[in-house]
Amino acid sequence: MREFGYQRAYDVSGAVALLDGDPDARFLGGGTNLVDLMKTGVERPALLVDVRELPLNRVESTPDGGLRIGATVTNSDLAAHPEVRRRYPALAQAVLAGASGQLRNMATVGGNLLQRTRCGYFADVTADCNKRVPGSGCPAIEGEHHNHAVLGASDHCVATHPSDMGVALAAFDAVVSYETADGPGEVPLTDFYLPVGETPHRETVLPPGALITAVTLPPAPVAAVSRYRKVRERASYAFAIGSIAAALDVQDGRVREVRLAFGAVASRPWRARAAERVLTGAPADAETFAAAADAELAQAKPLPHNGYKVTLMRNLVVAVLSELAEEATR
Repeated sequence: MREFGYQRAYDVSGAVALLDGDPDARFLGGGTNLVDLMKTGVERPALLVDVRELPLNRVESTPDGGLRIGATVTNSDLAAHPEVRRRYPALAQAVLAGASGQLRNMATVGGNLLQRTRCGYFADVTADCNKRVPGSGCPAIEGEHHNHAVLGASDHCVATHPSDMGVALAAFDAVVSYETADGPGEVPLTDFYLPVGETPHRETVLPPGALITAVTLPPAPVAAVSRYRKVRERASYAFAIGSIAAALDVQDGRVREVRLAFGAVASRPWRARAAERVLTGAPADAETFAAAADAELAQAKPLPHNGYKVTLMRNLVVAVLSELAEEATR
């Protein structure tokens, strides 16, 4: 690890000013991903601006009935917050499905959204990788890709986004707030991540030097009946090979409202809008759930070793929605 500077920030404007105009500086939250990448040489910042002391560590109700989550709220505090558990249970479940207890105690909401892919070629500085070195190639397409993307990938990158939290936030239409030297801004989470396209090294719409300050969840009564389910290759402390965040409202046997997002199948949390269109107003039964999954997964383009994800996600959709439909009608 090369030498780097360190400075702690105590207010948002000061933090932004420290990073402004310095492409080699990085914000440091919990450091659970960034420090790992510094150890391997993927990240080589000249300056770390520690933002853990900023006054962004609260979960607050908004006047319209939503929740505003500060960017430095730890994953553990977010998952344990009573209003998160009551109003958005899938979000609490998603957070608890990620990493270990020790890591959740350190990791922050802002950092979770900005964590980088766990593609082995990205993490190996001796390998080519278009995300790490634009134009160098994507060896995963012909190599190891059993856990890579089946939706929204390109010939330039097939890596997946690792966040569990982000999948639930996408399902509930979360909005990301940020601060720059030119003032504040906000963007829906579903627009926060750029399509991988020909520029996989450009991952988000955040302006250079922007600091994430909060994530706001709009009021969503449907979220009270919601679930996050994660499939992984071992029982604990592993990234997903497929996951789903779902919320369902059923009235008179038909779907009145639904939210659906997939994880570990694309370069970003994948909001399943095609499936939602099939489901809305349709009978709340297994046949409809399967048809909805098929509608979403029709756009999947699996590689030779990750086609199993299409079947996996179809089964997850049917299983989780069936459980929620039963729960919603009790």
